[in-house]
Amino acid sequence: MLKKFTFKGGVHPDDNKAQTNKKKIVVLDPPKTLVFPLVQHLGAPCTPIVKVGDRVLKGQKIADSEAFVSAPIHSSVSGTVTAIKPYPVPNGSMVESIIIENDFEEERAYNLEPLDYKTVAPDDIPGIIREAGIVGMGGATFPTHVKLMPPDPSKIDTIIVNGAECEPYLTNDHRVMLDTPEEVILGLKILLYRFGITNGHIAIEDNKKDAIALMKKECASEGITIDTLKKKYPQGSEKQLIYAVTKRVIPAGKLPADVGVIVVNIDTCTAIARRFMYSKPLMRRIVTVVGTPFAQNANYKVRIGTPIDYIIEQNGGFIRNPAKIIMGGPMMGIAQFRLDVPIIKGTSAILALTDKEAEIPPENPCIRCGKCVEHCPMNLMPLYLQQYAAKGDLETCEKYDVTSCIECGCCSFGCPSKRQLVQNIRVAKRSVMAIQRERAQKQKEGAK
Repeated sequence: MLKKFTFKGGVHPDDNKAQTNKKKIVVLDPPKTLVFPLVQHLGAPCTPIVKVGDRVLKGQKIADSEAFVSAPIHSSVSGTVTAIKPYPVPNGSMVESIIIENDFEEERAYNLEPLDYKTVAPDDIPGIIREAGIVGMGGATFPTHVKLMPPDPSKIDTIIVNGAECEPYLTNDHRVMLDTPEEVILGLKILLYRFGITNGHIAIEDNKKDAIALMKKECASEGITIDTLKKKYPQGSEKQLIYAVTKRVIPAGKLPADVGVIVVNIDTCTAIARRFMYSKPLMRRIVTVVGTPFAQNANYKVRIGTPIDYIIEQNGGFIRNPAKIIMGGPMMGIAQFRLDVPIIKGTSAILALTDKEAEIPPENPCIRCGKCVEHCPMNLMPLYLQQYAAKGDLETCEKYDVTSCIECGCCSFGCPSKRQLVQNIRVAKRSVMAIQRERAQKQKEGAK
């Protein structure tokens, strides 16, 4: 019997992937106007290096930062900078953004000469990846070059490519594995070369049997292990994935590199490969467009900066009015309050829900059944965290390790009383993290 890797906790929502998992990736032509927010990653925001009136080329760097934890932004079209101004982004905030009017000439700032990674010094790999603007494309958007520069690179002995895609409805990573497996494999080989190791894994949930079979076939002569994961949410979360594949536990406050592992998303791998194969910086996302209200369901290759209302229009619009539009999946995605927000580096899907699907059931009193504790993949106590968060007792929230919450929503999903636990916990987590940053800053100033 085939061994399936998993972790303790989690939930089993319907995966709802049948609508798009057979839909090949379709290239979507870019729109007339594109928007490039200067914050598309964790870390420091970028600063424009172009000005209004400048003509830019496809692939040209248009914004950058001197900060280590940051990543440059590139134009995905050739055209003219028409404005640099605050603009709404998917998380609901206003962010300084570069507006570019597409001239449809597709004039490139890069050549298409391939770069053999084996001719590059391993220590130069992170710099090449940084200049390409590559970040984690599984949702966290952590700059990839930072992940590839741990304090002690010699400790890294394992690379895991995250093909779990456990979020319901999403099939963008699934289709990348099926449609461009050679890019996934090359990206992994480049990462293994960077650390001088051979222990590479591609971990895939067992509801993607075609991807598992294809990747096993393609990797047969590469020495890469394909791990079959049990279908469970949040199987793709970094700590849970590492435990499932290696049985290594990451202590609170530590990173995967501290246990010798680097984890990258499927499409992050392809972005790395495309930089070496075609000299291309990160300019596109694979986006799943799915939901009953849509005229059709599809997987699109979309230029970064494309407004989502343009994508919806090109997809045929709506056949019924949606009750909610979510950027991402139903468990961790963000509901949108307007449809002119752009696709950014972290965008994975546009999900439309009907009234019935979006209905939030009324909350009932906690019956202390312990389901939220049972389901929590981080072994926290969500019922207590939610209670203290609701009271504004941040000191006790910190004591109960609220900052370890990964905001996966398992507690809310599995609660028989339909309590919206994760909302209060998320707010408390943000507040505690702000207090901790302020505390650390004061300690730093005191040490001086």
